[in-house]
Amino acid sequence: MPEGPSLVILREQAARFVGQEIVRAEGNTWTIDPARLRGQRLLALRTWGKHLLLQVPGMTVRIHFLLFGTWRIDERRDKPARLSLGFADGGDIHFYACSVKEIDGDVDAGYDWAADVMADAWDPARARKTLRMAPAMLACDALLDQDIFAGVGNIIKNEVLFRTRIHPLSAVGALPPAKLRALVHEARAYSFDFLAWKKANVLKQHWLAHAQATCPRCRIPLHKAILGRTKRRSFWCERCQKHYA
Repeated sequence: MPEGPSLVILREQAARFVGQEIVRAEGNTWTIDPARLRGQRLLALRTWGKHLLLQVPGMTVRIHFLLFGTWRIDERRDKPARLSLGFADGGDIHFYACSVKEIDGDVDAGYDWAADVMADAWDPARARKTLRMAPAMLACDALLDQDIFAGVGNIIKNEVLFRTRIHPLSAVGALPPAKLRALVHEARAYSFDFLAWKKANVLKQHWLAHAQATCPRCRIPLHKAILGRTKRRSFWCERCQKHYA
């Protein structure tokens, strides 16, 4: 699943289309009529968490990449696109295996930008307050809650828990205040590290826990399991990641 930093890269790569007319719109989506986009000018390209927002006059299209969604700019995959847009400069962008939806009303009113870990409006105090109101929530579920940490995915979750030495099955309410602050801080800090490493094509080289076999601190095997309400893969060290219960 593309995480928030990857969507920021997509937004930057597709920025040249903003202000251009959409001359072609097609795809196998049934949730919107692509023909409505033809002849429209792309006014803005925004991201919130794992959502890409395409704004044209009187309409906003939300692209959610789900678990297996991908995109291509100025090239196609050998499979039908969910939505494909061509622009006046001859460039195009194609979205695959994703959810396409029209958003009604004011986008700014419908999204909590303070929850987006990549946004300038990110509010760590708000995140800490929300976490304190859910003391039974597991740390592995909390980091994947898009209402609290929009843009955080499974890679970031595992790496943040390893950085902060928190066991994924720790209850949020059992975390000491300093650990809670560290969890919130690292959710954003690691997201920007992820962004830099992804741009440099060295992201996997920096993984310390996610998809790894051995703890780089303790030199013992990492544990791996499907954990929490979200049922996503977790990787952790039983020695250096404390279980706060």
